[in-house]
Parts: sequence; C-alpha cells; structure tokens
Amino acid sequence: MTYVVTDNCIMCKYTDCVEVCPVDCFYEGENTLVIHPDECIDCGVCEPECPADAIRPDTEPAMEEWVEFNRKYSEIWPVITQKKDPLPTAAEMDGVPGKLAKYFSEAPGEGD
Repeated sequence: MTYVVTDNCIMCKYTDCVEVCPVDCFYEGENTLVIHPDECIDCGVCEPECPADAIRPDTEPAMEEWVEFNRKYSEIWPVITQKKDPLPTAAEMDGVPGKLAKYFSEAPGEGD
C-alpha cells in the first residue's frame, strides 16, 4: 500500500503533510503536490494532516490512475520537506470537482 495525492490538492496545495512525512517523499508542482509511491512507507501520518482531504490510500477504488500520476510527477518535480503557505485560491477551490482537467499545471514548484 502507498498513499497518493488526488485532485483536491490542485489549486490548494496545503503543505501541512510534508512536515510530518518521515521519508520526505512529497514533491512540489506549481499548484499541487504528489507523493512518490515507491518512497512512501505507508505510515499514513500525512493523510489526517491534509485540510483538503486530498491524500488517499491506494487501496481505495479507482486509485490506480492517481498512483501513476503521483509517480510521473514525483520523478520530475523537486522534493518539498518544509511547510509553506497554501495557494491564495485554497479556501475557494477546496472541494471543487474536476480540478485535474481544468486547473492542473505540469510546471514544477520551487521545492526546498
């Protein structure tokens, strides 16, 4: 099992999760985060830290695409280990459906 970031992180990018990760497996894009599924040790400490409820275990239904999404971008984006302010759009975008198709950016974030 691994944990993955899903589309509710897009345009929110809360980073509470990165500070509690014991293996530094979060990577930062311009407007979202991802978890490297091969680096995640399945400890689960990140999941309850996400205010947007965007971190899910890969054992939930329809998570295969998110595992591959997280893998793809974690291999090209910089690692993030320190908490930053969420995006200015976080409060209004939390829970908006269809963010992957409408708002996702492939651009990398700044990392640490």
